[in-house]
Amino acid sequence: MALPSGFLDELRARTPISALIGRRTKLERAGRQWKACCPFHGEKTPSFYIYDDHYHCFGCGAHGDAISFVMQSEGAGFMEAVERLAGEAGLEVPQLSPALAEAEARRHSLSGVLEAAAASYQRRLFLPEGQRALDYLLGRGLHQETIRRFGLGWAGDQRAALAAELAREGIGAELLEEAGLVRPAGDDGRGGAFFFNRVMFPIRDRRGAVISFGGRILGDGQPKYLNGPETALFSKRRNLYGLDLARAALRERGSNAALVVVEGYMDVIALHQAGFGGAVAPLGTALTEDQLAELWRLSPAPVLCFDGDAAGARASARTAELALPLLAPDRTVKFARLPSGEDPDSLVQRHGTGAFQAVLDGARPLSDALYDLLRERVGDTTPEQRAGLRHQLVAAAGRIPDAALAGEYRSVLLDRFFAARGGRFKARQPGGLGAERAWGGQGTAHGTGREAGRGGAPRPAPSDAASEAERARILLAILLRHPGLLVDVGPALAGMVLAGAPGVVRDALLAWAETAERLDSAGVMDHLTTSGLAAEVARILAATPVPLPGCASVSAMPGEAEAGWWHIFGLMHRDRLDAEIAAAGRDFARQADEASQRRLIALCAARDALAGGEQGEVER
Repeated sequence: MALPSGFLDELRARTPISALIGRRTKLERAGRQWKACCPFHGEKTPSFYIYDDHYHCFGCGAHGDAISFVMQSEGAGFMEAVERLAGEAGLEVPQLSPALAEAEARRHSLSGVLEAAAASYQRRLFLPEGQRALDYLLGRGLHQETIRRFGLGWAGDQRAALAAELAREGIGAELLEEAGLVRPAGDDGRGGAFFFNRVMFPIRDRRGAVISFGGRILGDGQPKYLNGPETALFSKRRNLYGLDLARAALRERGSNAALVVVEGYMDVIALHQAGFGGAVAPLGTALTEDQLAELWRLSPAPVLCFDGDAAGARASARTAELALPLLAPDRTVKFARLPSGEDPDSLVQRHGTGAFQAVLDGARPLSDALYDLLRERVGDTTPEQRAGLRHQLVAAAGRIPDAALAGEYRSVLLDRFFAARGGRFKARQPGGLGAERAWGGQGTAHGTGREAGRGGAPRPAPSDAASEAERARILLAILLRHPGLLVDVGPALAGMVLAGAPGVVRDALLAWAETAERLDSAGVMDHLTTSGLAAEVARILAATPVPLPGCASVSAMPGEAEAGWWHIFGLMHRDRLDAEIAAAGRDFARQADEASQRRLIALCAARDALAGGEQGEVER
């Protein structure tokens, strides 16, 4: 008794054949495929090629799938090979039984029924009764060769015509119902053809066998497109329209054979006719995990090209979210954006193949598309929206299971987030204007003695270089112990000119804060240490030759640390303190929260102390 073909298909689908063969021999990339020296005969020049679902040696003729490879390479029997691969794939091998054998025989019978139906539909299309359907297809720009290649047909306008024709071949109503061609009889005892008065699109599996149909109604009526019901052979979630032809095109490595996912039957057919042989489409549902897995078996980066309307945007968003937890360094997706109001079929018909090729050439990586989708959903015009967007970006990256890839996504997404705002913070100028130099961004080089302010005007040299250096050390020490203050003091720190090692530490500190999810002392210490700045950090935090003030200690309260920071900053940049106070006042007026209030109080206290003549350092 044979195992069910559905189980074997699932086993093969879950077994990456390149990874399986790669355990036995070293693989090399050969375009879309892999090649290797054949493990079955001695050779020095690779002639053994591995495709998405099989291998072939052009030297010795060895050929087969994953099951065959285990049998040939290990001398295993069929069931032994199946059981081993099933264990690795997490599948349970069905127990052989007469009932199972009967069910498998039924599957083969259903396949024959569907092939017979496909032949009947196609024959009817070219009879006088199918003229209206043929005119429709020709009017959509399809060539007769394309129509025949895709097996397009006509269901007829007589509800009992198909059943009557197939009955002459010994195919009864029960098989027609199991194949999804006839509706079961209702309470009134009447059934009928599932497809009626429709142009027919055979749906084939990856090997080219007909497993169901889709139909488009001519004239008025709903639904416009109708897919066959779920059957023993057909699952909408697992199959893709045009997959068999796309596999062949990708294998032949045609110049336009990028794997492209579009929305409808006619999009697929029009693209294949135009030379884009890698086009496929889901079957009336949103793209599923099973379909993504099928796509990744053919290409590490399929291109998703949905219509340029609101529905297409929603489909892109759903697919982006679906793909995130499935990503790996060797598999991703890209997004191609169609012009508004166009679909692939209309674009090719109106503007030619060059227009669609330009769409494919402009396909964006998932990270770019994901950022845009989240920004459109959350917004980025208010502080609340920006905070929400940042949270969503970090959460999206966190859904990726591969830690290294998740880190790269998080970095890329937040880099774009901060770039869109001109940097996480910008140095403030009088009146609250941003300086040219955003922290961690472009600006005046350290040690030039020029303020990164408006117009790059020279800053007066400090009267006491040693005193200025000590004050800069205190500012950095406070932030090393209390990096959370960077949210408030970052813009002011960004506008300071710090020469030598303090400037390097400052830049590294701010660069870390640009992407850090949590501003904590342990995190910044780890970052600076791995950046090779451990010695500079040690000098900043040293108790000699002059001990640090209490506001720079670990035990200092946040308010004390912030007040001390602004006091020292005011001693160094008295002329900029008023601008900081004005900005803090605006923040407090908008937010009225504890953090903005604390910052405003600390700044005012620093200004008042300086106005009262307290020019000394903070208490040590």
